[in-house]
Amino acid sequence: MRLVALCLAGLAALAACTPRPDIAVSPAAAQVGTEVPVYVGTTRRPGGDAIFQSARGSQISYARIDVSIPPGHQPGQIEMTARAPDPAQHFMASHVAPQAGADAFRAELAGALARRSPANREVLIYVHGFNNTFADGVFRTAQIGHDFDMPGVMVHYSWPSSGRPLGYAYDRDSVLFARDGLVALIEEVNRAGARRVLLVGHSLGAHLSMEALRQLSLKRGGSVAPLVDGVILISPDIDVDVFRSQARTIGHLPQPFVIFASQRDRALALSARLSGESNRLGNLDTVQKVADLEVVVIDVSAYAGGDWLNHLTIAQSPALIRLFSNIAAVEAAFSGDMAGRTGLLPGTVLTVQDATAIILSPVSSLVQ
Repeated sequence: MRLVALCLAGLAALAACTPRPDIAVSPAAAQVGTEVPVYVGTTRRPGGDAIFQSARGSQISYARIDVSIPPGHQPGQIEMTARAPDPAQHFMASHVAPQAGADAFRAELAGALARRSPANREVLIYVHGFNNTFADGVFRTAQIGHDFDMPGVMVHYSWPSSGRPLGYAYDRDSVLFARDGLVALIEEVNRAGARRVLLVGHSLGAHLSMEALRQLSLKRGGSVAPLVDGVILISPDIDVDVFRSQARTIGHLPQPFVIFASQRDRALALSARLSGESNRLGNLDTVQKVADLEVVVIDVSAYAGGDWLNHLTIAQSPALIRLFSNIAAVEAAFSGDMAGRTGLLPGTVLTVQDATAIILSPVSSLVQ
C-alpha cells in the first residue's frame, strides 16, 4: 500500500502542471525571434487547433513548422504561455506547412539539405518522451537545435502521446503503435540526401528509437549503420534486459552510441517503482549491466535539470549546454569521434569491457 501511495503521489505532482499551450502561429514572429525550421513526421491524428492531436492517426503525416525563438530566450528553457503569446517573449510558429505526403516532405527536406554545405548536410531526428503534446515536442526540437547551435537540419518525430501525466499506459502502447512511422521517417530522411543521421530519443522516445532500430535491422537483414550514423538516448525509460535484447537484435550498434543517465532522475525512479525494478536504463547505478555493449554512458547526476524531475538534464541545464557546446561534443557525435574526446569532459572515465562510463563532475565556472 505504501508503494501505491508513493506512486500516486508522484503522479499527482506531475498532474499539477500549468495548462499546456498549443502552437500559436503568427507570421510576424519571423521578424522578432530567431527562426528554426523543424521538419515533422507524426503518427498523431491531424486536425484541431493543436494541428496534430494526441489520438493515433491511420498513417504518418508530414509538415514543416518554422519556430520563432524569442530574443530573450534563456538556454534550456522553452518560454511558453497558455494565454496570448508574445513573439518577443514566447516560442511561436511563424509558418506551418503541412506536406501532401512523403514525396512532398522528401522534396522539401532535400531542398533544405542542398542549401547547406556538404559538411553540414546532417539531420538530427528528435523523438520526444512521455507526456508530450505536439507543441511540446516541436518546440523542444527547435530549442535543442538553437541552444546547441546544430549545423544541420532538425527533424522531429511526434508519436501519439496522450500529453497527460496519468496517461502512461496509453503512451507505452503508443510506442509500439508508432514504430512503423519512425522507420518510415528514417528512410525518408536518407532518401532526401542526408549525409549523416543522428537519432536522439528521450524517455519513452528512447524506447521507441530502439524498437525502430530493431525493426530496421530485421527489415534489412543486417546493420542499420547505412541509415543511422549515431544514437543518443536521453534518460531512456527502458528496462535494462529489454534494452540488451534490443541491442542483440540490432547487432552492431551505430557509433557513437551515447546514453545520458542520472541518479537524480525522479521520473525514472517512479517508473522503476511502477515496474517493480531498481533501475531503468536512464538511471543505471553501474555500467556493468551494459559492459558487453559498445556504448558510452554519461552520468549527469552532478547537474540539475530545468525542473524538479531532472528528466531532461542535458537539454535543460544551461551548464551542460555550455559544456557540450564548448567542446563540440554534438559535432563529434556526428563524426563518430566521441570515444576519442572523452578526455575533454570534466569527470571520471571508466572503461568496463566494451562500455565507457563518464561520471561528470561539476565545473565551478559552469555549474548552475
